[in-house]
Amino acid sequence: MSWDIIVMNLPPGIQSIDEIPKDYRPPPLGPRSQIIAKIAGLYPQCDFSDPFWGILQLPGCWIEFSLGEEEEVQHFAMHVRGGDGAPDIVSRILSELGMPALDPSAPGSLFRHDPARRAEGFNRWRGYRDHVTGSAGNMD
Repeated sequence: MSWDIIVMNLPPGIQSIDEIPKDYRPPPLGPRSQIIAKIAGLYPQCDFSDPFWGILQLPGCWIEFSLGEEEEVQHFAMHVRGGDGAPDIVSRILSELGMPALDPSAPGSLFRHDPARRAEGFNRWRGYRDHVTGSAGNMD
């Protein structure tokens, strides 16, 4: 079970997904090769031997990047597993990419870069995961 972060262009200045206009069509994020290059620039150990599905293994954190098959990426997912440092790693990647993201576990469903707020969604997700699996912390 993973904490899923959805990276996509969002309207500027929104505080909640409820503020996204119903007719909003997000522009593409850019070329897959460019996204991979930026992530690999931060984390050279990230394995993009399959350019559609990257894997980053760090001590205490594992992230899978589901980039899709199109060269022009409309959106992508980060499937995150790990301990308390995972939200910091996600924030670092999003900052390097200069991209906003959805965090379905966070209030307003937006990923926040502020340290206290970015951990809020992650901790809510971990509570849900522990409730569903009946095993606190076994998937970190």
